[in-house]
Amino acid sequence: MSHHDLFSRPHRRLNQLTGEWVLVSPHRTQRPWLGQVETLPPTELPAYDPNCYLCPGNTRANGAQNPAYTTTFVFENDFAALLPDIPLDRVSIRAPGATDGEVGPALLHAEAERGICRVVCFSPRHDLTLAQMAQAEVRRVVEVWAEQYHELGAIDWVQSVLIFENRGAMMGASNPHPHGQIWANEQLP
Repeated sequence: MSHHDLFSRPHRRLNQLTGEWVLVSPHRTQRPWLGQVETLPPTELPAYDPNCYLCPGNTRANGAQNPAYTTTFVFENDFAALLPDIPLDRVSIRAPGATDGEVGPALLHAEAERGICRVVCFSPRHDLTLAQMAQAEVRRVVEVWAEQYHELGAIDWVQSVLIFENRGAMMGASNPHPHGQIWANEQLP
């Protein structure tokens, strides 16, 4: 991995102060972001939003079209934090040594981190939260979570599967459509 790759590919960096590895996904700055607006969210959303890239039948930001889904829908994240097909490289950046020929201590250690990221649309309805869905609809979401956990966890290099909900601009979700994400990491976070 070159120094340039540190700014374009997913990798882990060693925090020299804590000894812990931190996931870095610099390529995610290329994803669409509507930005946080300091206004109250609308009290009522439409059941279908023709401008929402997560609603059934609509075009996503990368140009792919969603099927006309009628229940929970899963797809590969168009702007994933982790990518499955990256070279498994490492790099260390060192400070100059005190004398000629010596190399100072490493300032940064980074390792490529591969993974798989998926989006789970809980419902085709744009106006619902998970808490507002019927019990059978919530059960289907939980069943999909379990299916995805087992599918991704069965991949030989996957060591961790994290399932979480995206909700609210403060949490980084710029779209109100009820959805969450699944991250399958090569290393334990």
